[in-house]
Amino acid sequence: QVQLVESGGGLVQPGGSLRLSCAASTTMFSLYTVAWYRQAPGKERESVATITTVFGTNYADSVKGRFTVSRVNAKKTVYLQMNSLKPEDTAVYYCNARYSVNNYWGQGTQVTVSS
Repeated sequence: QVQLVESGGGLVQPGGSLRLSCAASTTMFSLYTVAWYRQAPGKERESVATITTVFGTNYADSVKGRFTVSRVNAKKTVYLQMNSLKPEDTAVYYCNARYSVNNYWGQGTQVTVSS
């Protein structure tokens, strides 16, 4: 069982920035593709950004140019740098790690963008 722990959420004003972290418990972290998802109240969970084992990245259209996903395998951590935040970015952000048939989720961290 792999544990994923997200951190870095909080309250920020529109136009501000936050950096989320997802720390994993597995020593095989480099084998996992990691994705950030978010879920706003009353909405379905949606994919935000993904980073593969070879550092390829993919973003939802709504965050392209504002969010950047990165990973440091030595620290078993994936980051989501979020800039130019908008009220519509308000959601619980979840980290997901998958490798072969293994698929794990973190507990989520709340991001609120409001003035």
